Amino acid sequence: MTGRHQIINFCRFLSCAVTLFALFFNATPTHATPSLIVDVASGQVLAEDEATASWFPASTTKLMTVYVALDAVRAGRLTMDTPLMVSPRAARMAPSKMGFRPGTEVTLQNALIMLMVKSANDIAVTIAEGVSGSVEAFADDMNRASASLGMTQSRWVNPNGLPDARQVTSARDLAILGRALYTHFPEYATLFNIGAMQFGRHIEPNHNGLIGRYPGADGMKTGFTCPAGFNVVASATRGGRHLIVVVLGAPTAIARTAKAVALFDRGFQTSSGQTSLASLSAPGPADAPDMRNRVCRNRGAATAEFMAEVENTPVAMGASTGVPLFDAVAGAGQATMTPTDVARLPRPHFQPTQVHIGRAEGYTGPVARTRAPGSPIGEGTDLEAYANDNVAPEAEAKPSKRRLIKKRTPQPATQDAAAETSPDDSREAPAAAPVKRAKSAATKSSKNSTAMKATLSNDATSENQLSKPTSPKAAKPKPKLPPATPEGGKQ
Repeated sequence: MTGRHQIINFCRFLSCAVTLFALFFNATPTHATPSLIVDVASGQVLAEDEATASWFPASTTKLMTVYVALDAVRAGRLTMDTPLMVSPRAARMAPSKMGFRPGTEVTLQNALIMLMVKSANDIAVTIAEGVSGSVEAFADDMNRASASLGMTQSRWVNPNGLPDARQVTSARDLAILGRALYTHFPEYATLFNIGAMQFGRHIEPNHNGLIGRYPGADGMKTGFTCPAGFNVVASATRGGRHLIVVVLGAPTAIARTAKAVALFDRGFQTSSGQTSLASLSAPGPADAPDMRNRVCRNRGAATAEFMAEVENTPVAMGASTGVPLFDAVAGAGQATMTPTDVARLPRPHFQPTQVHIGRAEGYTGPVARTRAPGSPIGEGTDLEAYANDNVAPEAEAKPSKRRLIKKRTPQPATQDAAAETSPDDSREAPAAAPVKRAKSAATKSSKNSTAMKATLSNDATSENQLSKPTSPKAAKPKPKLPPATPEGGKQ
């Protein structure tokens, strides 16, 4: 064999090796992303795709957290005015978060609004500890409630959906949960349809891209982590029909919204169901696929593949829908609009719901906080012990050094955590920024104490409010949930 032939054969071998390496390490395997449409009144499934596939729930977990909390209210264990105390464990949660320091009190009603709009992970832990005494006890309550609803494919280990390989669910189970929230607690339906909330002078929009954009959209919850992708449990009502759509594993927030719109359009044109949610039951929880490569590393190809499967059929605009953005397009002469067009509409404007820390006016009952399993609400560590706890998150102990290290040699673990714990819709919610707190007198006198940092997105104006100790006398008016949204309208 001549030298020339050897070189040619070597090049062929090298080319094949490179190709195999690329296929093995960089290929983006096709995953059928689960989806489902269910009629809330009948429980009939109007359409589904891989609805029983195991999946990471991300922040749609917080719907289960709300269910357990409202069930505790119904059982008389606490009220919507019961103050919940933020613990050091809650304060250490990764973003998205409110950033309250340990010892801060927030009523259950305010906490639930923060949970549904801001998707605050620290507030999820605060609710869990206030209701059940600890995150672990609350997870047990989540699993018991989940089993009682027939959610056979779900397993819960935390109340906020931060990544944990053990925490899985399915589109079917999330549809069961969404339906149960509306049918078991109809008086709290507007909790899922708050377009924006205001804390101090900071206004936080909801990450749900359908509210205020799609005619009839009236709530539920989004979720995002790299392993899960962009998830949503969405609700819409038209012509007396109430539907829930579940979309899991979308590669972007816009793709998630577009597919949900397409499924709603399809559902409202379908008169009868294929089967019932109960008949879709499958064996218990299984391992969920990791969508990291498709969502956070190869998003372009994944988005093209995902959108190719979306029924992007133009829909006639017709008469006034009550959604200003939608009607403005129709008024400008556009006769039709596709689901992608709807997803790309500008951010709607909402009158924000006011939230605050502190107790409800006139409240004299117990404070819910961490406590031993089985202990009644009101027992546990007192406010002074929490307020003087100077245990700060490790990642924020030396912020200046951390920033320098990040610029020089980014750490993979930090990158993954940042991606996985980012707000549900990074396009709509800017990354949280540390807010420097004033040190307490005890902290000033100790050279070794570490100032507690808060993380509240773009909220320099809330620094003073967050820095003040929560006083039982600092009662404020109870926030009101917005009135039920008229069919087809925005808040």
